[in-house]
Amino acid sequence: MITMITMITIAMLGLAAIVRGDDDLPYDPLLLGDLGDPGPDVAGMSLEIDVRDDVRSRTIPLRIWLPADHLPAPVILFSHGLGGSRDGNAWLGRHWSGRGYCVVFLQHAGSDEAVWRDLPFPERLPSLKAAVNRATTLDRYKDLPVVIDRLGEWNSAQDGPLAGRFDLARIGIAGHSFGAVTAQGVTGQRTPAGQTPLSDPRIRAAVLMSPSVPDGCDAATAFGGVVIPWMILTGTDDESPIGNATAASRLEIFPALPPGGKYELVLADGEHQAFGDRILPGSRRPRNPNHHRVVRALSTAFFDAFLRDRAAAREWLEGDGPRGVLEQHDRWQFK
Repeated sequence: MITMITMITIAMLGLAAIVRGDDDLPYDPLLLGDLGDPGPDVAGMSLEIDVRDDVRSRTIPLRIWLPADHLPAPVILFSHGLGGSRDGNAWLGRHWSGRGYCVVFLQHAGSDEAVWRDLPFPERLPSLKAAVNRATTLDRYKDLPVVIDRLGEWNSAQDGPLAGRFDLARIGIAGHSFGAVTAQGVTGQRTPAGQTPLSDPRIRAAVLMSPSVPDGCDAATAFGGVVIPWMILTGTDDESPIGNATAASRLEIFPALPPGGKYELVLADGEHQAFGDRILPGSRRPRNPNHHRVVRALSTAFFDAFLRDRAAAREWLEGDGPRGVLEQHDRWQFK
């Protein structure tokens, strides 16, 4: 008879094999342990903690998902979209931590859920629109290095729940919508003058869900100098009621990127909500349940390839692997 302790042990052995990248196991970015998806025993735990930036008199709330083992793990930072919080996209936190990553969800004051939550319904959209401006964008960019610095301090501590948990030589970032804008700004997006003043060289790879071309800059100028691997995730109907980005303009980004570790997924009938937790205003159809499955698979393989340097993951991405999760009219390309 298999006991619960035995099941947990088997799952942990499976996670260890995933983290090591054992060559005798077929690569599967959706697998969590040998039991498929046994839940929190593999995904580990999450904790809430705040970072204080005294220089800017600013607090950055975090939710950190930790793997079940205590080995130093690569880090994935996540930046939420407009009006979101550190609790959004938990489905990605659970999956990535179940794959052996420490996943750090940031909450950006000034463009988070506080902008709309306590307002009467008619006032919410105007308040959200007002929250998209140069100041909030710069605050988001500047939140990232502060958090990475603090992770280093916690990592070097003699004790505490985060001591020795982070492999800070292997940092990736992901974000949706305004979060994608945030990730773009710290991973190689250029200004109209050709500068990258806020890029953080500690970040090795980026997953951009619903990215956008910055105002006042063409795609070639903004993205033609991106060096690190990028994965763009969008949809044929990826429109937002706030900002100037359209489904068509999002498709300008991939062609502008230089070759080498660049990927693009376009979900058929994929709306802006495809990458989040909630049905968003303006959505015309229910979310396709396969969309989250596709995002989990492709993003995990991407981070395995470029944070863990797993050859099998890159072979999966650039071979027949995506066919196993994509639907007929989804579009996938790389260069």
